[in-house]
Amino acid sequence: MQTLLDRAKILQSALPYIREFYGKVFVIKYGGSAMVNEQLRDSFARDVVLLAYVGIKVVVVHGGGPQISQTLEKFGLKAHFVGGVRKTDEETMHVVEMVLSGDINKDIVALINTHTKKPIYAVGLSGRDGELLRAKKLDKESYFKELGLEVPEEDLGFVGEVEEVNVELLQTLLERNYIPVIAPVGVGEGGQAYNINADLCASKIAQAMKAEKVIFLTDTEGVKDKDGSLISTLSAQDIPRLISEGVVKGGMIPKLKSCMSALKEGVKKVHIIDGRVPHSILLEVFTDEGIGTQIVP
Repeated sequence: MQTLLDRAKILQSALPYIREFYGKVFVIKYGGSAMVNEQLRDSFARDVVLLAYVGIKVVVVHGGGPQISQTLEKFGLKAHFVGGVRKTDEETMHVVEMVLSGDINKDIVALINTHTKKPIYAVGLSGRDGELLRAKKLDKESYFKELGLEVPEEDLGFVGEVEEVNVELLQTLLERNYIPVIAPVGVGEGGQAYNINADLCASKIAQAMKAEKVIFLTDTEGVKDKDGSLISTLSAQDIPRLISEGVVKGGMIPKLKSCMSALKEGVKKVHIIDGRVPHSILLEVFTDEGIGTQIVP
């Protein structure tokens, strides 16, 4: 009996959060171990479906870097990175789109739909569908300077950045109880496809949708201080200092830059959480303690 009472208390404790977030938009960037470990994949799918069934409007944006590199190797092509950005020539762009918009996207949609039934279903989209993500060639000078990195001389090819999000398309899907699952491939002039960083893509979509939250699933506990301790709540104004002092390094830098941009444009909160923890999304959203780093304006 006590076990049943404890379960009831857990459900009851989530009520204030369910009430607060009902009808709000959450953008979730899905990546890392949560995409490849079977237990974590199923945990992620169940979390997303639960959010949808309690009335939260969920948009999923996924990555797929390791899978792209593996597929390039199978085709006898080498993955080439410049300053942490994948150089994307024409051949590479074909592989990027095949892996992201094809294999990975449809796999995630099928995974989520194993836990849904009418009226809620996941639907897969590329940024090229309905011109969901209008893109242009990445301004590498601006991008690398913002990260405090040296601007490479090498051309990055078809690496892009989001110029405009088709908000009407996403709103229509959400209003009809669909869960959009988006591959970060944009479309530019003449229908040209562009490879877009999934973190930046999720941030831009969250901004355009005036999302309540954007949640990044990572392979780290969250943002850590100089002593290696988890920072549970971080103010956006402290991010430049953490970067300049070298406390934040590597792939966390563009992630935090995208967090700052999202908060500046009206997103209420950003969460960086450990996707290696089963049901990490629910633990972060529906508990007082949370498990990662929440970033506030």
